[in-house]
Amino acid sequence: MSLDNLSGLPEWEDDEFEDEEGEAWKPNPTRDACKAMYEQWKEVMTLLNAAFDTDLRANETEEEKDDEDPEKSLIEHSKGMILGDAYQIAVKIKSSEAGMYMIRMENASIIRKNAQFIKSIMLTMIAEEAISEEHGMLIRSEIDKFRMLFRDWVATFQKDEFEDEWGLFN
Repeated sequence: MSLDNLSGLPEWEDDEFEDEEGEAWKPNPTRDACKAMYEQWKEVMTLLNAAFDTDLRANETEEEKDDEDPEKSLIEHSKGMILGDAYQIAVKIKSSEAGMYMIRMENASIIRKNAQFIKSIMLTMIAEEAISEEHGMLIRSEIDKFRMLFRDWVATFQKDEFEDEWGLFN
């Protein structure tokens, strides 16, 4: 990861999403909300990467880093789960622009679940002293900002003619 991209996520490319022929000039509130949400999630990712990079290994010697302490192993495993869920959020945000209502709803459900998990596990990471309280609370605050953008994004969804065979998003 370079210093130019501390979030580890690719930049949002507006021309990445194809509009129907001749429709590119029209406002697209869903895409605009999605882009704002993605940019906010990049902020969360930057903070997560910074918190885990500096806090988890800051006070360890090289010998301590090599030890197989089960508690440290659990923290490393938790860190991996958190980052995995965080990267999945970014992927689900971008893939939501396929435009279908069911895909957006499925992705929105996964995004919400993962963001809630990350926000709540920050309290555990603070309690276990795996990250500083400042980092954890800042990450939680940025997720709250993300949640408000998420609500705006979901409000732009328009149901289409496709039926959900499972009946969840009908």
